[in-house]
Amino acid sequence: MGIFTFWPVGYNAYLAFNDYSIADGAATWNNFEHFKYIYKEELFHNALKNSLIFLLIVPVIQICALLLAKLVNNKLPGMTFFRAAFYIPVITAISIAGVVWVNVYKYDGILTWFLQALHLIPQGSEGQVDWLGNPAIALFGVMLFTFWRGIGWFMVLYLAGLQAIPKEVEEAAILDGANAFQRFWKITVPMVKPTILLCSLMSTIAAMKILQEVVVLTKGQADTYTALFYVYDQAFRNYNFGRAAAAGLVVTFFCMILAAIQFRFFGEKK
Repeated sequence: MGIFTFWPVGYNAYLAFNDYSIADGAATWNNFEHFKYIYKEELFHNALKNSLIFLLIVPVIQICALLLAKLVNNKLPGMTFFRAAFYIPVITAISIAGVVWVNVYKYDGILTWFLQALHLIPQGSEGQVDWLGNPAIALFGVMLFTFWRGIGWFMVLYLAGLQAIPKEVEEAAILDGANAFQRFWKITVPMVKPTILLCSLMSTIAAMKILQEVVVLTKGQADTYTALFYVYDQAFRNYNFGRAAAAGLVVTFFCMILAAIQFRFFGEKK
């Protein structure tokens, strides 16, 4: 923890207040200049806005993952296969998955063909959409890819929480006449509340730190330039490590605020 967590975090905080030269490794103290710069920079504002918009996927993926876990928790033929099938995207290398989804999002890709087959968009060239090149929808395309990759992981966590619920509790509710929705809302949700908190925290932090998906799908173009992509861009393209460290601290600050809000709503009440 000291080597791989505390030291990097501490050194990042140190770099945020310095001008760092990669040539000789020298750091020159500059107070809050990096923070002042990104405070005024429109590019960082837009990147942070995109990261906050990306948080819209958090409640969607959590609700769907919980419902999916409830579904695959049933003892039905072939259910083990479906559990594995939903988990496969989690263990698929993101570079491979990205190549597949870039082809899905092509002008004449599977998504366009499917929507044309349902007559939701015009046939032929008129219905061809630049899914990853249109600034109005590109970020939502990245969200859909993230949803596909992440829902299996949270499904497994919720499945573990569901299987820890004593069967006697639900059986007693059935004897009392509770229907399926009442059992889900009054028994399942309260008893998996710690899992909901864990998954929500992980999903929120992952959404704020979205980077790999952007790199493999859009390379930050078409208004998909997120806050962590800004950090990556400043550090490894512009070699401005101090500014990248400052931006990283700002992202961390937002993650802490969001985590505090979630603990407030899902944490144990005393």
